[in-house]
Amino acid sequence: MSVLPKALNDLIYSFEGLPGVGPRTAERYAYYLVQNDKLISDKLINSLSKIHNSISFCPITFALIDSSQDISPLYADKSRDKKTIAVVSSPFDLLAIERIGTYKGTYHVLGGLVSPIDGIGPEQLHIEELIQRIDKDEVNEIILATNASVEGESTALYLNQAIGERNVKITRLARGLPIGVDLEYADQITLGRALDGRTIL
Repeated sequence: MSVLPKALNDLIYSFEGLPGVGPRTAERYAYYLVQNDKLISDKLINSLSKIHNSISFCPITFALIDSSQDISPLYADKSRDKKTIAVVSSPFDLLAIERIGTYKGTYHVLGGLVSPIDGIGPEQLHIEELIQRIDKDEVNEIILATNASVEGESTALYLNQAIGERNVKITRLARGLPIGVDLEYADQITLGRALDGRTIL
């Protein structure tokens, strides 16, 4: 028999279903909502109730957009360079690059990475749409901004092959060792990239 009210248990189980949220964190979230002003819960409920009907995907870039918009504002912006595309795995990777404030090209969200173990193949990603954009917008540079992981590297390799002989410069985000990381703790991919990208002092 549970020592907690059913409604609270249900909330804890709901939080546990979120990625990266364990039982203890779920309990803290739930207890926070119980002990604080109901307005906080109401605001959360209101946000959750709107999320599926208020958000859509851009049919060109596959970035997240308001459902009232036809295409991504970043793509529609005339000041953005449509001939340069940063290819990212998720909409939140796009957000990370935008926060830098210096990139003036456009984006293409793949919707994941090639991962046979997880049952994700190239045909499940927005790769064909990227190839169509390259031709339509006469793109001259593709920046492969996928993660420095086995899946990220596999996806970048596949994209390179899919683009084929098109007259497009394909670049990869530079990889290196973060400040303060000892070599013995660096993973092989990061260390290999740092070695390949070494510079003259």
